[in-house]
Amino acid sequence: MNSLKKFSLLLSTFSLMMFLAACGGGGGNKDTSDTGGKKVSGSIVVSGSTAMQPLVAAAAEQFMNDNPNVDIQVNAGGSGTGLSQVSEGSVQIGNSDVFAEEKEGIPADKLVDHKVAVVGITAAVNPNVGIKDISKDNLIKVFTGKITNWKDVGGKDQKIVLVNRPDASGTRAVFNKFGLNGATPAEGITEDSSNTVKKIINETAGAVGYLAFSYFTDNKVTPLSIDGVEPTDENVQTGKFPIWAYEHSYTKGNPSGATKTFLDYLMSDDVQNNLLKAQGYLPVTKMQVERDAKGNQTNK
Repeated sequence: MNSLKKFSLLLSTFSLMMFLAACGGGGGNKDTSDTGGKKVSGSIVVSGSTAMQPLVAAAAEQFMNDNPNVDIQVNAGGSGTGLSQVSEGSVQIGNSDVFAEEKEGIPADKLVDHKVAVVGITAAVNPNVGIKDISKDNLIKVFTGKITNWKDVGGKDQKIVLVNRPDASGTRAVFNKFGLNGATPAEGITEDSSNTVKKIINETAGAVGYLAFSYFTDNKVTPLSIDGVEPTDENVQTGKFPIWAYEHSYTKGNPSGATKTFLDYLMSDDVQNNLLKAQGYLPVTKMQVERDAKGNQTNK
């Protein structure tokens, strides 16, 4: 009888344990964040495009508020730097304004492309230059040094000062390809970041450079229309405005852990429907046209 009682007691205890397990442990810790009920932890280092940096930095701040066990460091350095570093494995995410296939020496077949957003880019001038629109032909002449005074394009009698990004810059590559039809800009001031470019244009008489739409949040510089087409979100979405690019977040192979969760967050409704607009970017889903790595644009 004693053996039978012991067996019954063990069976009851086992049944109770199975019941508690099925109910989630009877009061164990539950994560109510937007990560599918899983606690996320880890460190993520992001580098690359300065045109993309404001968006990713803002998203990272929100993500870390919801996931305090994750640390995200967002660095700039240009698209070439981001692609090189993610290829080497020294960062988890490499941001780029251009396709990896467009950068020489980058093993694009080893990288996974996550198209996070679209960014419009246009020429930006000092507010006192005196113009708000320029023909594409004259834009090319300005940046290649064939026109050196603003009076020749309807502006003030003022010397043109070119402000460029370095060769590794994705913003430069996009502007050269779609704004200058592939022409090589003349020598001028060269700066590593879009923030610095904006500051120099604002402070330098006659200055002109190029910036993503996300940097036109005040009146410190003037964005230029091209051939009468204004640099607006709608004109980019319909394909009327020519200078735009995908904002790519590349990973070396398929992402996992905190990196995957953060990239999923970048594609969430919270970011795509709210943060993108607040930061001056466009959702990929709203585009009526698309481009491939060769720059061919087609209607969706």
